Amino acid sequence: MNLLASLLLLGSTVLASPASQRAPGIQHVLSAWKDNPLAGYPTDFTRGILPKRIHSHNDYWRDVPLYSAIAVGAISVEADVWLYNETLYIGHDTSSLSPNRTFDSLYIQPLVGLLQRQNPRSPFVPQDTRNGVFDQDVDQTLFLWVDVKTSGTATWPYVVRALEPLRSRGYLTKLTPDGINFGPITVIGTGGTPLELVAPVNSRDYFYDGPLLSLAAQNITKEISPIASTQLSAAVGEVGSQGLNITQVKRVEELVGEANGRGIQVRFWDLPGWPVSTRDAVWKQIMDAGVYLVNADDLQAAAGVSGTGAEW
Repeated sequence: MNLLASLLLLGSTVLASPASQRAPGIQHVLSAWKDNPLAGYPTDFTRGILPKRIHSHNDYWRDVPLYSAIAVGAISVEADVWLYNETLYIGHDTSSLSPNRTFDSLYIQPLVGLLQRQNPRSPFVPQDTRNGVFDQDVDQTLFLWVDVKTSGTATWPYVVRALEPLRSRGYLTKLTPDGINFGPITVIGTGGTPLELVAPVNSRDYFYDGPLLSLAAQNITKEISPIASTQLSAAVGEVGSQGLNITQVKRVEELVGEANGRGIQVRFWDLPGWPVSTRDAVWKQIMDAGVYLVNADDLQAAAGVSGTGAEW
């Protein structure tokens, strides 16, 4: 046998060997896994999302309201509602309202659908469950702030009525004689929401945005307001380009301490948005001071996805 024939025989032997016929490597398995029937499970809609203490300010302005916030792990969203002809519309002002963008279509029905996915019935789960929107922490509630823009006394009853699809499925946080029973969604009325339509109701599934600067004066309890808020400048004055000064930080700490002493968490709104260095400095300062929710317009930055705001 000549040399060429020997090499050809050796090559054919190698190609036919078990080593050349072994299964694909792990990278192939990983890249192909999304098409594997084993890849999904019933509650995987929010799989891998870590809940974060972020409030999605003006959430309805986002490319995808509600879902954009949940996708980065924000545990709080805000919707402005306007009552016209017995329908609650969503928008920042009257010029931005449209017939199809309603409280029901942008928030209530999407939340119902999401929570039904997170609370499946199966042979493994024969009873009702109250899992929240985040698969990674099913006990984390999602705060739904309803900012009433039209007459509070006229609008709030329609808000309460609009919550029925969530209420009937047991998805709402409730006030009971034993205290607050947290559920997947905690509704907080803000803006023009009348305190007198919330506080006196002993058994309810909605709460009130507490006035942070006058909690004691108005006798606000955690049963009325699990979270209280105020404009940052109203609490500490004008914020400089370097962020809060020492006196302002101490004032924030005082307000947090007073609220926490009543069992109430804290949120500040109208935070600096520009320059970004000032925004990020203030975010870190108020979170370090014990503020519960960081009010954010840039969710990606607040969540740390873009490389900033990840200190907490």
